[in-house]
Amino acid sequence: MMNNEKDATTENSADGAQVNDGAKAEAAIENGAPEQQSHEELLLTLQDAQAKADEYWNQLLMARADQANAQKRAERDLANAHKFGVEKLAADLIPVKDSMEMGLAAVAEGEDQDKVREGMTLTLQMFSGVLEKFGIREVNPEGETFNPDFHQAMSIQESADSPPNTVMTVFQKGYVLNERLIRPAMVVVSKAATPAE
Repeated sequence: MMNNEKDATTENSADGAQVNDGAKAEAAIENGAPEQQSHEELLLTLQDAQAKADEYWNQLLMARADQANAQKRAERDLANAHKFGVEKLAADLIPVKDSMEMGLAAVAEGEDQDKVREGMTLTLQMFSGVLEKFGIREVNPEGETFNPDFHQAMSIQESADSPPNTVMTVFQKGYVLNERLIRPAMVVVSKAATPAE
């Protein structure tokens, strides 16, 4: 019976040793300890890791170069936008200048005043069309209520004919670009007439 107990104890201790060895191996793997590898396997693993590191480094360098190129392109495009932003406006204004030059030449040649006036009227219409095309609208508020956002009062006059705070006269028209004020209209504004004593 004692032999059986010894055999059982030996078996238990052998099983326990295997369990302990297995637990140690699992713990080593969980803790990141590499399994036993041969020198050649470690060398191959290292070469593979080095190749991947080189590949990632090259990708990083290429990404940086692409980013630098994109930034230079954006700066160049922005500079060109500032430099040539009025190109379309200029192209549309050149015919207006041509028309004005023809009008001056007609005056110098002693053309009929009616023809010169007609030519100037057409030139002004052409110029107004160009302004409208580019979102520039004139502000001509005669007879309207004074608006300090778009009008600048040059003087105030009493008026029995106009309600108070009405634009009576426009000295100079104003202009807005896409509803942003470029130049206010210079106006005379009415106020209530003082009652006679």
